Amino acid sequence: MRTTVVIATRDRVEELARTLTRLRELRPTPPIIVVDNGSVDGTAAVVRDEFPGVRLIRLPENVGIAARNLGVEAADTPYVAFCDDDSWWAQGALPLAEVLFDAYPRLGLVAATTLVGPECRRDPVCEAMAASPLGTAPDLPGPRVLGFLACSAVVRRGAFLDAGGFNPLLHFGAEEKLLAYDLAARGWELCYVDRLCAHHHPSARRPPAAWRRRIERRNNVLITWMRRPWGDCARTIGTLLRDPVAAAGALRRMPKALAARRPLPDHVEQRIRELA
Repeated sequence: MRTTVVIATRDRVEELARTLTRLRELRPTPPIIVVDNGSVDGTAAVVRDEFPGVRLIRLPENVGIAARNLGVEAADTPYVAFCDDDSWWAQGALPLAEVLFDAYPRLGLVAATTLVGPECRRDPVCEAMAASPLGTAPDLPGPRVLGFLACSAVVRRGAFLDAGGFNPLLHFGAEEKLLAYDLAARGWELCYVDRLCAHHHPSARRPPAAWRRRIERRNNVLITWMRRPWGDCARTIGTLLRDPVAAAGALRRMPKALAARRPLPDHVEQRIRELA
């Protein structure tokens, strides 16, 4: 295959083993890279002992979403499919993604249909992507989008590296938004293709929903200050005032965010406002 599956994981060895088992059943079987974010639950030993064909990159600490970047850099295929440790690709999905990337040279990322749980419910995000107001260009295989779920996305490796990958400043949460902006800014297209499917069985060992919302709130503020016009930046002040904890986290990271500020080109700003 010409697609490598990259999985970033931390302390969810049982879910990871299930995912690797599912991926190993795919035909053809893709090369797999697991990036272990400093797990202390025996993850590395299980991967080495039970999945010898899987390449393991073991990190001494948790670097968050940046672990995916290391996996992409280590891949030697032109395309990379992301999984979380609680998600896996459906049979036939990755060969189809390769066909699409070959046929559409402007395509940088494909967002797939995410089927949740054993009942295979479509994630609500899929409906939003399918109804994207950005439309479908004649030389693209599906609706143009400006966001995706990382657990069910396939990227052109060169486009991902060209855009800089997932920004480590965010560490976790809303990282897809910034990467989508940066891919579009570099001239790459992102599409939703409903024929492409991935399964997601959410882990029971997930952070509390309130914590996740707070982290996403913090990161959305940082993304705005890194990429959006100053007027939009000013409007984030109200968000910070309503959430002192998120505000503190954003302020600690703000110097690095401003140092990385790179306003988006007009055509990307126009798409963002169409979506809004």
